[in-house]
Amino acid sequence: MRFADRPTTETDVYVAAPPGQVWPLITEIMAPSRFGTELQEATWVKPEQGPCLGACFKGRNFHPNRGEWETTSTVVDFEPERRFGWAVGDPDVPSALWRLELAPDGDGTRLRYWAQMGPGPSGITSLIEQMPDKEERIIARRLQEWETNMTATIAGIKEMAEGSA
Repeated sequence: MRFADRPTTETDVYVAAPPGQVWPLITEIMAPSRFGTELQEATWVKPEQGPCLGACFKGRNFHPNRGEWETTSTVVDFEPERRFGWAVGDPDVPSALWRLELAPDGDGTRLRYWAQMGPGPSGITSLIEQMPDKEERIIARRLQEWETNMTATIAGIKEMAEGSA
């Protein structure tokens, strides 16, 4: 697995609540910071605009091996009660793409969290350049970190949605 291949990871969970009840929770950009370990804070650039196609938000992140850094993301996929996705950095050449998806599933909702590395440079590209022989291992480890945080996030959203059902 190489960075140039735009590796992805995803996780999903069944939520015993309808998509309309889950939607406001997935568009709340602070949700990942409540449940994961990397995103510390997210704020809308134009708070009055809120979640919509083209809206931007800033994220403050932390990783023990990298320290703290900030990103700017742009909402690039927005279909109410279906999909909420954003590009980190340049929307045309993002360092990562992230997407939360909702699908009706019986009386509830299938909540899917998907992410893709690249194609633009990110925090691990310099690490890969320093150790090209370890690229596959670096990517696999980073995808595992992402998946762990993604799984925690959708579990937290599930708990919130079902608690308000």
